[in-house]
Amino acid sequence: MARNFEDQDMMIDNQNPGLKVLLCNAEEVGEKYMIARKRELLHMFFGLQLDMDGEELTEQETALYDRQIRVWGADAQRRLSKSHILVSGLKGTVVEFCKNIVLAGVGSLTLNDDRLVTEELLSANFLVPLDEIVDSGKSLAELCCDSLKDFNPMVRVSVEKGELSNFSADFFDKFDVVVISSCSLSTKQSINEKCRKSIKRIAFYTVDCRDSCGEIFVDLQNYIYTKKKNDEAVECLLEYPSFEEAVSVPWRSLPRRVSKLYLAMRVIEKFEELEDRIPGETSAADLLNVQKLRKELCEAQSLDESQIPDSLLERLLEGRREFPPVCAVIGGILGQEVIKAISGKGDPLKNFFFFDAMDGKGVIEDIFRPKSQA
Repeated sequence: MARNFEDQDMMIDNQNPGLKVLLCNAEEVGEKYMIARKRELLHMFFGLQLDMDGEELTEQETALYDRQIRVWGADAQRRLSKSHILVSGLKGTVVEFCKNIVLAGVGSLTLNDDRLVTEELLSANFLVPLDEIVDSGKSLAELCCDSLKDFNPMVRVSVEKGELSNFSADFFDKFDVVVISSCSLSTKQSINEKCRKSIKRIAFYTVDCRDSCGEIFVDLQNYIYTKKKNDEAVECLLEYPSFEEAVSVPWRSLPRRVSKLYLAMRVIEKFEELEDRIPGETSAADLLNVQKLRKELCEAQSLDESQIPDSLLERLLEGRREFPPVCAVIGGILGQEVIKAISGKGDPLKNFFFFDAMDGKGVIEDIFRPKSQA
């Protein structure tokens, strides 16, 4: 069901003003043995625990992240400092996310984007130095890597060259979090499936911005986290569908007031796949063909076409350039959610988030197929 962003604990005004990633309080040091044992057994059973146990924070890390530790606790910061994150597709929203998690102090960040810099890619990317663009010969990932290293010398930032879809499932085993953007429908499904095949739980996210709209998808598989309830730490379990499972839910089964952005994004995503287009490489000239596809999909899904307005489709098709303020909002929320997933503290987003700057609203949609209908 949809939940208004304003009603969530992730409301921007209530977040840490620096990173917008305020988390729940750290667990009490004197937690009872049986609760700890229960958590250990649950993690073993579901295969949920991120591989970040062991080393404590160094003296240098403790001094550098002192203010953050006061907010979300030493254990959460330790998990952040031992985490390894892969990011592919360095558009404006993802760049904002990278800045946030580097400042937060993750262990390592690996960038993947072999594209050369273009004027369009520069519209919302503040990491690319203008004086290095001409004849630099460097890829977008390499240019962003150089800048991110200056944000926090404690974080190992590196570049992985190659086409994302060509990486084997084993390649993803070394990461705790995978964030992809500017990918086709089939690539999203393929990378998500590879992450799910890993011997450990890998948190998977897709993020896309078109015009002044943004979408985040989250797959934490079977996920245990803690939250405060009546001044006590309570463990919760969430079961996430994969991206393929989520987008295959029949539209007639969705809540009546489901976000129009969800439906519009699926139509354009399908159009790009069928036409073999590079994601985001659309224009108003494609509107008639997209409307034709919308009609076909709505008839097949028994949905009124008015649920996907022409005006919204046109905005999404024309909006090839990202709006920096929207990138900042979506990138901040994505950073917050990744930190929640790594630390295991705070209610995580499940499983789609949509933001439209036209009305300033953010909406969470929990889209899944009930087991009774599977």
